[in-house]
Amino acid sequence: MVLTSRRRELILETVRSTGGIRIAALVDRLGVSSVTVHRDLDVLVRQGVVRKVHGGAVAVESAGRGRARPAPEPDRAGTEAALADAAVRLVAPGAVVALAAGPTALAVAARLPEIPDLTVVTNSLPVADLLAEAGRHAGTAGPSVVLSGGTPTRSGALVGTLADQAIRSLPTDLLFLGVHGVSERAGLTTPDLAEAQTNRALIASAGRTVVLAGHTRWGVVGLSSFAALAEVECFITDDALPAAARDVLARKTGELLLVPAVRLPGHQKSWHHSERSQL
Repeated sequence: MVLTSRRRELILETVRSTGGIRIAALVDRLGVSSVTVHRDLDVLVRQGVVRKVHGGAVAVESAGRGRARPAPEPDRAGTEAALADAAVRLVAPGAVVALAAGPTALAVAARLPEIPDLTVVTNSLPVADLLAEAGRHAGTAGPSVVLSGGTPTRSGALVGTLADQAIRSLPTDLLFLGVHGVSERAGLTTPDLAEAQTNRALIASAGRTVVLAGHTRWGVVGLSSFAALAEVECFITDDALPAAARDVLARKTGELLLVPAVRLPGHQKSWHHSERSQL
């Protein structure tokens, strides 16, 4: 089944890029049951590309060198989940929501079926598949999904002229967008030129652009810039972002929302609510 293969590709990509991840983080990110995640990991174990450890999985390359890092990834995945939780609080029933491609948008998508009467416009095949599966699992129709069409990338993003034209013809209330990098001078950036062009189309069609990016994205500059900070109506990040960067975002975006970064054991900080900064 295509959906299953894409999900396993996403799991493998995540494990390889971060060294390791917990089962609970995958369940939260993918919007599937722990049984499904265990089944996917078992397949990847048989393929020799990951190794299961207590509560999660690590990349075989990391395990072989004795340098597996399962702890940092729950920190990153937990922060990503907190960003997605903050994002969905901005969504009203009946809204038309755009989701760009990428794991951050996938985390937001996993939370949308709980909100009634939504229409979701996306150029992400994994997002469309996740929402369809969530609807089948719940026995409901779930959000109505409009897929842009276009040329698929290896990660399941639809790009190209067809995607851009379709997106520009579909006005949306709200766009949720993850980014490869963000800086004061370059704004929002990506290493992929085609995805940059499609992201521009998504922003142009959205009534409000909401960017979700953990503090590690600050200062990263990709090959192509697709939006200035002033084009962002709301920027959601975590409280590990340095104060100077917070000041830039508070001045140059419409609104800055800070969520608690999920810290490793022994480095916890008590927070009771998100910190908000608004122009």
